[in-house]
Amino acid sequence: MSAKPIVAATDGSEESLRAVDWAAREAVLRGAPLRIVSAAALLPRMMGRHDGPHVETVTDVLSENRDRALAAAAARAAKISPDLLVDTDRLPGAPAEAVTDSGSGALMLVVGSRGVGAFTALILGSVSRYTATHAPCPVVVVRDEISAEHRQVAVGIGDPDTSAAALSFAFEEATLRKASLLAVHAWNTPQSQGARVWEAFAAPGAQAIQEQLTSKLTALLDDWRAKYPDVPVSQDVVAGHPGRALAGLSARADLVVIGRHAGPHGPGAVTHAVLSHAHGPVVTIPSA
Repeated sequence: MSAKPIVAATDGSEESLRAVDWAAREAVLRGAPLRIVSAAALLPRMMGRHDGPHVETVTDVLSENRDRALAAAAARAAKISPDLLVDTDRLPGAPAEAVTDSGSGALMLVVGSRGVGAFTALILGSVSRYTATHAPCPVVVVRDEISAEHRQVAVGIGDPDTSAAALSFAFEEATLRKASLLAVHAWNTPQSQGARVWEAFAAPGAQAIQEQLTSKLTALLDDWRAKYPDVPVSQDVVAGHPGRALAGLSARADLVVIGRHAGPHGPGAVTHAVLSHAHGPVVTIPSA
């Protein structure tokens, strides 16, 4: 059993409860405890009341909603597995930063794609977006209803030199799930946009680019195939925007794994596109 927990954030919304379901199943799969967290999402300049007559305030209501969300999430997790070790935690501070910080020391942090109340701007929501690009651990964003299992984990490969962390996570997930792994590299040119994708393949030198990238991806995966001989591995090199390619792939994969790099200006175009348009769970992996 892993001593590190899987952390799931909830605000009581159905989206966040689906994230708790996913996190609970993952905790059972990994033999890890589950820690469920929630922030009260106080409005700017709003502070908790410490004394005075007992008059219910907006702060009280938000705090009560947080506590109900935690209780509902814990009950939901217990239905996944009565033997699962579940802990709940009230987080102080602004939700985005509080949830992000809760991932410190965790195996992974799981959030929903949208929320309710002040936890919302989640469409891809502000909390999910911030967490998925700033947390110190892998972050899973659970989108929409989880469909039937496909027994496939997909991983996006950008720069082979910085893909080790994403590949390690993807192969571990494929092993745990007894699933196959599909590694995808998308090469983007002005010709590989929208309806003109076919022009990218017809452009001079395109075939040579395709063959070169395929060869590099094969060489990269050979070492991982040796480390994980029981995982069936396939690969694909496609012309087009990487975010669009991976978002489309998410409809037929149980999990899409992508790497991310720390930066002051939020998610890159690929990460943002995948998180905003994926059909299933996406995990962002911080670079080592």
